[in-house]
Parts: sequence; structure tokens; C-alpha cells
Amino acid sequence: MPYIEGVARKQAILFPEAINDYIEEDNPVQFIDAFVDSLDLVALGFTYSIPESTGRPPYNPADMLKLYIYGYLNRIRSSRSLEKETKRNVEVMWLLRKLTPDFKTIADFRKDNKEAIKKVCKEFILLCNRLDLFGGELIAIDSSKFRAVNSKKRNFNEAKLKKALERIDEKIEEYFAELEDNDQEEAQLNRPTVEDIKAKIVYLKERKGKYQELLEELKETGKTQVSLTDPDSRAMVNNQRVEVCYNVQTTVDAKHKLILDHETTNEVLDRNQLSQMSKRAKEILKVEKLEVLADKGYYDAIEIKECVDNGVVPYVPEPKNTLPEDVDIYHKDEFKYDTDKDCYICPQGDKLTYKNRATHHGRVMKLYKSGSCKRCSAQARCTRNKQGRIIYRWEHEEVLEEMRERVRREPDKVKMRNLLTEHIFGTMKRGFNQGYMLLKGKEKVSAEISLTVLSYNIKRVINIIRLDRLKEAVFMGVTHKNNIINGAKEIFSYTLRFLYKKINKIIFLTELRLLYP
Repeated sequence: MPYIEGVARKQAILFPEAINDYIEEDNPVQFIDAFVDSLDLVALGFTYSIPESTGRPPYNPADMLKLYIYGYLNRIRSSRSLEKETKRNVEVMWLLRKLTPDFKTIADFRKDNKEAIKKVCKEFILLCNRLDLFGGELIAIDSSKFRAVNSKKRNFNEAKLKKALERIDEKIEEYFAELEDNDQEEAQLNRPTVEDIKAKIVYLKERKGKYQELLEELKETGKTQVSLTDPDSRAMVNNQRVEVCYNVQTTVDAKHKLILDHETTNEVLDRNQLSQMSKRAKEILKVEKLEVLADKGYYDAIEIKECVDNGVVPYVPEPKNTLPEDVDIYHKDEFKYDTDKDCYICPQGDKLTYKNRATHHGRVMKLYKSGSCKRCSAQARCTRNKQGRIIYRWEHEEVLEEMRERVRREPDKVKMRNLLTEHIFGTMKRGFNQGYMLLKGKEKVSAEISLTVLSYNIKRVINIIRLDRLKEAVFMGVTHKNNIINGAKEIFSYTLRFLYKKINKIIFLTELRLLYP
């Protein structure tokens, strides 16, 4: 049986006359084109959104933005790859009307429009809000590490720098010893070898000077680490390995698992992010009350209290006791608090009563102590303090107790966090191949992450609702905006005509008074 055969390469073929015939109505590039055209690029702050009257005309920022959104949706991020696509990809040719900007122009657009690109991502989130795609009742906050343009060898902390300086000193001593051996064996002296050793010593001394400068910088600034290639990046644990990364925070709405908000940080831990991300989500959704899910990495008493004060109900599991399993002592959880009597009951039945207050780890704590610990047979299991066991209770501990009870009462809701957030980072890193950064600096990386988030949301929304409905929502938004602008123009024109008549009347009356005083 013969194979399926293609058309002969030299055979004449009749292609469609217009490139528009290649693009179907349900092609996502149709939405990209309509969405970008609906944006007010001047208000968003894009460079060259108002072209100069003189000089060489620039590329329209709308065309460059369309190119980047298309690229991030299709796993194409580098400026050189995007340049190639403009010359061989029919969809890109249709989107850019066969424009072919060079890679430097493409790269500069992303670099020069960092803040504007982040605002475009927010504009799409507002569009999703208009389409009622957010539930506004339950959100999940989670983070993931994205690799930076900085190797581990180019990242240093104080301990690493001190070890490097010690190794350099040892190496310099070895080279000096080798020079002395050559001096003693002058007959067998190999002149180039001596010169090589001296050059290596000079090089090591220069490196030592650089490392000492970095060590001084850490001490002066109070930073825990420094990166040389990308100064804003930090060494973090990523997939049980230490890598130089950025920590990207995301807020996901439970209704359709769309990303509601995101933030690029270089903080190694998540514990300071809960209240900030929750409050921002409330502002976007414009709701009075909101439930938020997060993992135990976000557990921080002050952050949880801040959430509760702002109408956010947190579900954050408490980290488990870090004591080794073979250590048989009484943990604080085994002491029961009596709200009415304001005291703790120890496992042996004794009371620990309130004594005074103290500041402990930056929080005001109430101290509870028992007077009968010395006579207790279980003192060795309870405490090593000769004065007896002391229980620290935060002055707002009831906030944490209420949350512990919520977490215990609704375990299924707590488990929903995995279902809402984990697959999103998998899609970004594996599906979009965007688990590593191409740019350096926190602001530029933030723009990159915004393009990734925008691409994820666009793909998700297209799968949720029909493309024609999405385009219709964009056109309705443009029409509404134009109606507002036209209405404002009419009011302004009417005001000008009214003022013009009034001014003419005043001038006429003034002239009459001058003629007939």
C-alpha cells in the first residue's frame, strides 16, 4: 500500500489572496487584536503611544504589545525568537500586518514599558470582573519560586564569603611556597612557570579584595545575601534545592481558578504576605467580607490579626511542633486555656495563673505561671526552668484560637487550596515553559511575570467562555468608554457655549454703560 504523498515542491499553488483568509473567527489572535485595540495606551503609559511630529516614526506600541502577548501564549519569549516569528508565522503576520521589527526593538519595548505592561494585566482582570468570572467569596493565596538570571556561584552570604576568603588565603600560601621551592632549585627554574604563579597570586588577591568589599557591603546594609548578576534575586529553597530565584505571590479566585492578583518579591519566606495580598483582593473584588486559604508558610500571628481586622476570614494551618518525636515533654498545646478564669490547666491538673506582660518576639505576651511546679512529679517532662513552667499567651490569642477551630472544623475547605493554586504554577512552568526569567532586576521580572499571568488568564477565560462572547465584551467596553468620552465632550461644548453667551452679554452691557452713563 502506498504512503500518503504531499504536493510536489515545484508545483504551482494558488494561495488565498488575503492573509485574513488564513485566520478563523475562533482563533485566539482575534481576541488579542481586539483586546489591545480597546486599551488606552496613552493612559497606561506606553512609550511612543503619542508619536513625535519629527524624526523617524516608531513602531506602534499596540503592535509590539500584541506580539508579546501572542509570544507568551505560545511559549515564545525571547526577542530573537519573536523576530523570527514575524517572518514565518502566518498568525503573527496577520496580527502585525506583516511588520517585522528587529529583536533589539522588541527587547527594548519590554524593558522600557515595565509598569505599563503590569497595568495591561490589571485591565484584563477588570474585564474578567465585568464578565462576572470572579466569585468574590473564597480566594487562595500561594507562592512559587521562579529561577532568576543568576547562578548559585554568583550568590554569596556571609558564611560563604568567609569560606571563600579562607580558601583564597590557603591557595596564595601554596603559591608562595611553590615560588620558594623554585628559588631554591634555581638550576631547574622554569621562568614561564614562575610568571604564571605570580599572575595567579595577583588574580587571587584581586578576587580577595572583591569578596572583602562584598562582606563589608553585607555588614553595612544589613542584607543576608548578595547576588552579582541580578542584584535583586535571592537564594531560596526551590523543589528541595537551593536556587537563586524570585518569589511570586498569586491570589486565585475559587469560582473559575483565575488569577485575581499577583506580586513579584525577593523575600525568601511568605509569612509577611498574607494581609497585603488579602486586602488587595478585597479592593479588586469590592466586597465587604472574604475568605482566604493559605498554607502553613503564611502562618504569622500579626498577619492573621491584620486580616481579621480588615474583614478577611483566614484559613491557615498552624505549623507542627518542631520538637523531635523521641523527646517526651509537654508541649503548649497540651495545656488547656480556661477563658472564664483566665488561666491554663496543665496535663497534671494544676493551674497556671496570669502574672504579668512581656514583649516576646515583637509581640505583647501574657505570662502564666504555676506555684506548684517544684512539687510536681512530672516537672522533668515539663520544663528545665527551676522557677517552674511559663506559658506565653499573645494578647490577641483568641484570633488564632478561632482560626484553629475553623481549620479543624472545615478540613475539606483547607484542602481546596491545593486544587486552586498548585496547577496554575504547573501550567506556567511546564505548559508555558516560563519557570525561569529572561530579564534582570525586580521591576523587569515583574513585567515578565505579568505577561505570564495575563497569558494564563486569557487561555483560561477562552476555555471558560466562547471567544465571540469575549470579543463582544471588549467591544462593549470600548463603546461604553466612547459614550462616556462623547458625553463629556458634549457637556464641555455646552458649557463653553453658555459661557460664551454670558461673556458677550456682559461685554454688551458694559459698552452700553460706557456710551450712556
